[in-house]
Amino acid sequence: MTCTITSNDTVIKSWTQLVDEVYHDAWKPQMGRFRSDYAFRGLSDCSYQLKSSFLRSCGEHPELEYHILRNFRKYARTSEPSLTNTQLRSLVLAQHHGLPTRLLDWTYSPFIAMHFATSNTEHYDIDGVIWKVDFVKVNRLIPEPLKILLEQEKCNAFTVEMLESEFSNVQKFDEEIGHGNVLFFEPPSIDDRIVNQFALFSIMSNPISILDDWLTNHPDVYRRIIIPARLKWEVRDKLDQANITERVLFPGLDGLASWLKRHYQPKSI
Repeated sequence: MTCTITSNDTVIKSWTQLVDEVYHDAWKPQMGRFRSDYAFRGLSDCSYQLKSSFLRSCGEHPELEYHILRNFRKYARTSEPSLTNTQLRSLVLAQHHGLPTRLLDWTYSPFIAMHFATSNTEHYDIDGVIWKVDFVKVNRLIPEPLKILLEQEKCNAFTVEMLESEFSNVQKFDEEIGHGNVLFFEPPSIDDRIVNQFALFSIMSNPISILDDWLTNHPDVYRRIIIPARLKWEVRDKLDQANITERVLFPGLDGLASWLKRHYQPKSI
């Protein structure tokens, strides 16, 4: 299966080209170092939209977000109560444990994005995709006072603490930054999975917004790298040898089992 190709897409033809594409524009001459400004998200099907799990689960019912989050905070039992003492922290924890939220998972690592584009062997007859979004540019498009926070902290991505310093709850966040806007922030290091996946999140100021729509109006901040189905096995095998696997990204017995199940699956199945 293929997807519609636009001017923002690159269809790769080899592993070498894939590596070159994910690191394109990473050189910073003023630093003399390679420092990419991109966040990456890998999907096994290039036709998938950048829809949040909340939108996929609850549809056009934004009012349900409040009730889901309120009950999550009421019933969640953790060894660290601080993880749920604000709505934003609760959103991060809920997303981490599979509750539908408005957050989207991203990673700083292009190889981890490659993993998620190739981990589902049931989709090896479908072209995959890696989204590259310049989170530095995106975060510079937001209104005050958040833009000032980035300047004061001399950083490119927000932290939970920075956002909490301006917004007491998610509703206030929506009102202040305007309908349908987006920003990228780093979650707290809740556990090894967050750390190993080199994670960050995007959040939109409307729980039922679709990030594709916003990106279409800002074509200079993103690229899509299409991984043809015929290349998925090669990409997957090379990632496995580089130790980019479920065993590392999902520490514990569940991740180990997922890795072994996929790793020893015959190619003919």
